[in-house]
Amino acid sequence: MNEFDFVIIGGGSSGCVVASRLSEDPGITVALVEAGGAGDSWVVKIPAAGIFMVPSNLNNLAFETVPQASLNNRRGYQPRGKALGGSSAINAMIYARGHRWDYDHWASLGNEGWSYDEVLPYFRKAEHNEEFGEPWHGRDGPLPVSKSRTGNPFHAIFLEAAQQAQFPLCEDFNIPEPEGLGIYQVTQRNGERWSAARAYIHPHIGVRPNLHVECGARVLRILFDGGKRASGVEFEKGGRRRILRAHREVILSAGALQSPQILMLSGLGDARELQKFGIYTVAHLPGVGKNLQDHPDFILGYKAKSLDLLGFSIRGFGKLAREIMRYRAERRGMLTTNFAEAGGFLKSRPELSMPDLQLHFVVALADDHARRLHWGHGFSCHVCLLRPQSRGTVRLKGADPVAAPAIDPNFLGEPEDLDRMVEGFKVMRRLLDAPALAAQRTLDVFAANVHSDDEIRAILRERIDTVYHPVGTCRMGNDETAVVDSSLRIRGVEGLRVVDCSIMPTLIGGNTNAPAIMIGEKAAAMIRSKALWDSTTAIA
Repeated sequence: MNEFDFVIIGGGSSGCVVASRLSEDPGITVALVEAGGAGDSWVVKIPAAGIFMVPSNLNNLAFETVPQASLNNRRGYQPRGKALGGSSAINAMIYARGHRWDYDHWASLGNEGWSYDEVLPYFRKAEHNEEFGEPWHGRDGPLPVSKSRTGNPFHAIFLEAAQQAQFPLCEDFNIPEPEGLGIYQVTQRNGERWSAARAYIHPHIGVRPNLHVECGARVLRILFDGGKRASGVEFEKGGRRRILRAHREVILSAGALQSPQILMLSGLGDARELQKFGIYTVAHLPGVGKNLQDHPDFILGYKAKSLDLLGFSIRGFGKLAREIMRYRAERRGMLTTNFAEAGGFLKSRPELSMPDLQLHFVVALADDHARRLHWGHGFSCHVCLLRPQSRGTVRLKGADPVAAPAIDPNFLGEPEDLDRMVEGFKVMRRLLDAPALAAQRTLDVFAANVHSDDEIRAILRERIDTVYHPVGTCRMGNDETAVVDSSLRIRGVEGLRVVDCSIMPTLIGGNTNAPAIMIGEKAAAMIRSKALWDSTTAIA
């Protein structure tokens, strides 16, 4: 088949949801086009195997940024999933939605239907929570959400340190206004990673005749019918170029870095920038690729002797062998780790109305996205700024669709972000200096001699990078620089939507995988409602 009702570009978290929900209707034909593989190998299913994927190009696009002016001109790292499931196939599996304010703020900007109360039903529809239920959680959705199965004693040590440092504790990070520290829930079932593909796509491949999944297919451009209606997709697979036609809509779900790239390659973007590369302008949309936002993130790391922490040592290899046997028998223990097992949401200043910092406590010594390894064992902690003021861009490097885009998060581009990160450094160190954690460490690896504010600023510029949450490059809104409307339809053309985290007007206060799945659920409901209306009208 080369013709479908809907062609979806990108099998990440949002794309998998839309493809699954639309194909629930046997009268709708759906094609899902993914550049990576099926995302069903053991390296995806075993949670701890993420240590192999994030620092490499295994199921990972492994992008890098342009030099960051406020980070000593360093190039940052931008891992992105390349498989069915997208980044949910390589991420830390944390299930966190963000704060009520984030979504109410979207609605206050004129995005009708996107307030917290309006998106909550779609979070619940997706979720199969094994621990929590009404009123904030779903129990019947396709996405498993469970508590950690590592049984790591450092959970208790972390919570004791939080209380010693006089931080509040939080049992459920997905209440409307989460604050405090605790143990994260993860998108796992029976100790295995459950990506969006495992939840929404894998059960239906070969079962639903109306669902066609094309893996290993690199999208080159969106096609238009001679006017401004999207009519299909051109892609390359195995050295051959092919076309899939869309009778109703093309749905772009390639993520915050590649959705704007594909739009620009297809002639949708700032006309002046497109002309530089000889790309014909289908629609002048100056907002495409602008408004990039990401959480700037800093890590403190410590050596420690405990074998409950992941690392490299002779004794540690012996424990790992025992943990492999335990995982095979029980699906519990060290191999179920998502690494960032604990953390939470804190305020940099007590007078703030909501948390502006997030912590991720890692049961290993994390350095440069696991691309730099240390002998021995240790632990580390991330602090990121939840709502940075800085805005960046995604631009084309040229007209070659295979080339990576030019990614500029503009980290710390606004001075306020650096000031807030200084406060975040101090908040995190207060936790890590609490007696329960201080007693476990033997060496401060990165910041032993950092004390003054100027020294903190210097090490922040030296070591800050992404915590993997890019959004905003196809912004939803009502003004002339918005790319999509509140129904996620691209302005100035027909038959084309964007459904992924690129539509976020502002960055949410938390991890982005759960919101990406919610966006897919809400979009699918809007599209199916329109499709039903259109078919009813045609019959009438």
